[in-house]
Amino acid sequence: MLLRCSPPRRLHLLRPHHFRLLSAAALASAAPAPAPAQPPTDWAEAPIASVRPATADASLYHVSLDLSAHRGLLASHAAAGQFLPFRLPAAPYPIFLAIASPPPASLGDSSFDFLVKRLPGTPSASLCDLRPGDLVHVGSSVVGRGFEVAKIADAHNVLVFATGSGISPIRSLIESGFGENGKIGVNLFYGVRNLQRMAYQERFSDWESKGVKIIPVLSRPDGQWTGERGYVQNVFSRMRKVIDTSSMGVILCGHKQMTEEITRVLVADGLSKDKILTNF
Repeated sequence: MLLRCSPPRRLHLLRPHHFRLLSAAALASAAPAPAPAQPPTDWAEAPIASVRPATADASLYHVSLDLSAHRGLLASHAAAGQFLPFRLPAAPYPIFLAIASPPPASLGDSSFDFLVKRLPGTPSASLCDLRPGDLVHVGSSVVGRGFEVAKIADAHNVLVFATGSGISPIRSLIESGFGENGKIGVNLFYGVRNLQRMAYQERFSDWESKGVKIIPVLSRPDGQWTGERGYVQNVFSRMRKVIDTSSMGVILCGHKQMTEEITRVLVADGLSKDKILTNF
């Protein structure tokens, strides 16, 4: 399923205050009172493998990092939705990018993929301007708990909601094999402004072959668009009928307003918050 579009760009960023949440979640099971989280103290140097636009308007970029010299770092990627810290020149703080490629890295896979938003004047823009072979400093291991899919292992239907660059960790989830056993139905609501800003269109057919039904939602489409219009949460509210929350799981990644509104609607319908997953 390839929608009319062209080259892409974009990414999922976490700031230091988000990292505190990530670290607390990651350490909770290991210590009764985890110490305050700090940015990584151990860094690795790795070359850029490739950089190219990911959307037609070049607002998002595909960035691939060659980690062939860092097998331990590759192996630390255990769950879709985890992040890798980057320390970039002139950036006052590390940035944390959601890994778009699926875990665990296969025996022959030696890279991580990212979907990076190119906002002029930001550290992420400087990352998009690098060339293959340029070196970057990254954390010596990935961070975050990722999507805790074991919490929805008994679900028969899973609703996935992504907006903008939030599709990056969702790609990791789908391509890690989530939902491929045929025992669950997976519906992905993916919202962007227009087709020129929609990443991964070339992967849609493959995702649908894996059992994922994709509902693209455009907030500002051109006149030829015949699909869903508006915002993801509004489209879902219009489409939803009586929901059997006893057999449902939900995965959210994207704009705060979307995640809050979807959560509010589903909790009101009786879905436990434990069945609503985020990656931070």
